[in-house]
Amino acid sequence: MKKYKPTSAGRRSAEIVDYSALTKKEPERALVFGFQRPQGRNNYGRITVRHKGGRVKALYRAVDFLYDKKDVPAVVEAVEYDPNRSGFIALIRYRDGERRYILSPQGLKTGDRVFVSENAPIEPGSRTMLKNIPVGMHVYNVELHPGRGAALARSAGIGAEVLAHEGEYTNIKLPSGEIRKVSTTSWASIGAVSNPEHSFMTVGKAGRNRHRGIRPTVRGSVMNPRDHAHGGGEGKTQLGLRRPKTPWGKTARGVKTRKHNKKSNKFILHRRTK
Repeated sequence: MKKYKPTSAGRRSAEIVDYSALTKKEPERALVFGFQRPQGRNNYGRITVRHKGGRVKALYRAVDFLYDKKDVPAVVEAVEYDPNRSGFIALIRYRDGERRYILSPQGLKTGDRVFVSENAPIEPGSRTMLKNIPVGMHVYNVELHPGRGAALARSAGIGAEVLAHEGEYTNIKLPSGEIRKVSTTSWASIGAVSNPEHSFMTVGKAGRNRHRGIRPTVRGSVMNPRDHAHGGGEGKTQLGLRRPKTPWGKTARGVKTRKHNKKSNKFILHRRTK
């Protein structure tokens, strides 16, 4: 982690990840493109997710989550910062000369080899089927459905734990505490996602959150009754309700929102704890 000199009130408490270990500052031009962020709006332009918008511009890095180039060894050319995600990304070059971005695991460095094969060695960055990964190993970029690309365990510093292999399914424990069954033919990468210090960052000032696209949040209790279910009253009043509610009167906090008849419920062995 990197701390600043206390030259201002915002700098005094700010603490960010030290990016000095990254090996490349400019992205690969062939693998980036511009895009328009929805900023919390739907196709009609109406706000459906509040407190989003106004962030700095950032080119999108085309990260490979499909890993459809198998049995071709690759070498890591650089480890880079990606403004669109919490973990670092690695630029790899395959033996035939093609370059791609992948999520970088912890411990991956320039010059290391990456293998995507059913017979890949069990080492950080390699990718193989879940049935070939020993019990107790941590994995990331896990496919929820075989062949559809990585969907689980993609945030900074996290990884899913392989608990058991039972028939056609592998039991994995996700970072949320949920234990679920995934097909043994689904692919996963060995290790945990890079940048584990991401959760320890201290923003320091409101301006940095605005740069990240996070707009200010106002408490419902200081609004008017017409604007929020918690609003109204003279001075600082109590909630006056049995439980917290959203601005639209729906029950919030601690309420399960998952559908009872969802098809994938049968694959969940233990509900999430976080």
